[in-house]
Amino acid sequence: MAMRDQHKRPSRGVLALLLLASFTIITLDARGGEDSPVDPVRAVAGDAFGPVEEVTAAVVRPFESVPGFFTTTRSLHGEVSRLEAENAALRGQLATSSVARQRAAELDGLLKSSGDAGYALVPARVVAVGPAQSFSQTVTIDAGTSSGVHADMTVLNNEGLVGRVIRADRSTATVLLVVDRDSVVGGRLGSNMEVGFLRGRGAIGDEGKLELDLVDNAVTPARDDVVVTWGSKNGAPYVAGVPIGRVTSVFSSPRQLSKRAVIEPFADYSSLDLVGVVVRGDTKGDRAVINAGETTPAGKGER
Repeated sequence: MAMRDQHKRPSRGVLALLLLASFTIITLDARGGEDSPVDPVRAVAGDAFGPVEEVTAAVVRPFESVPGFFTTTRSLHGEVSRLEAENAALRGQLATSSVARQRAAELDGLLKSSGDAGYALVPARVVAVGPAQSFSQTVTIDAGTSSGVHADMTVLNNEGLVGRVIRADRSTATVLLVVDRDSVVGGRLGSNMEVGFLRGRGAIGDEGKLELDLVDNAVTPARDDVVVTWGSKNGAPYVAGVPIGRVTSVFSSPRQLSKRAVIEPFADYSSLDLVGVVVRGDTKGDRAVINAGETTPAGKGER
């Protein structure tokens, strides 16, 4: 056993020589500086092993970058998802903000109409349009008897006359548009105060026109003359002074001596949204009342 250990273990002399050689090389390299006698050996070793190191690095580098690739890819997917969500939110905000701006403009128009004419208005939104198969032009608004809205009340918007309430329940009401064939509105020419009756043609959009028959057959309406409501007793179903439309043309039929005027309404009945129902100033209901340009809190009036 002892003989076997002696063959495996290097002699102390050999170790001493190796240590001495190492110290000698270190000393020569340190003292030589840039002119170190070891530089040629180092250069030879670099020339020999440098290409091997470069090839090894080129082979290993893609594998080293794999974890970073997946981390970066996950980060990019997360960033893309976040940006897509932000874009969708911004598009939604843009769409809703445009609707909000439009309604704000309509509300400003109702406030101005209330202030100019001295009417108290219950604001309401159009929530449904009458079915085409009913052969009538009606809309449903989201205000009813709980808001002080009843049948035979005038309905207008920021542009002009919309129609009249024909029935109401607690939370909604049905409005007959002035363009309906069964609608008859007393009108007055703005230029000479002549009065007549307006009837609808039963259509909306570009074909949504009215026809005006004046009481005095000798009067010829002038083109571009403005027509406003004549007004009914106690303001039902129509109050006086609400703008209706403008004269676009005048015609007469062989069977009648009087002339008829075609009236283009100010209101666009195909895009109704915010409207106002004319009520008494002391109306009490579950929503605020626009009273002569001011807003009366809900429940503050009496009816």
